[in-house]
Amino acid sequence: MASLSATILKDAMASFGKCVCDSARLMIGVPDYETYAAHLRLTHPDQPVMTYPEFFRERQGARYGDGSGRGFRCC
Repeated sequence: MASLSATILKDAMASFGKCVCDSARLMIGVPDYETYAAHLRLTHPDQPVMTYPEFFRERQGARYGDGSGRGFRCC
């Protein structure tokens, strides 16, 4: 019984930790690839899912500008 409680507590703490990390990443502008991939597979199964490097470059380009004149540029 104590082992089961410890397992439940451990799982709850891991879930809480992931939630905190995800929130912190979103606050500083780092989107979650797993959420993107799951959403795309569920709602747009006909579209290809970008790889993580493609996803990262696309999100960075959208946030900071990718040379096309759109997006935010600080300098």
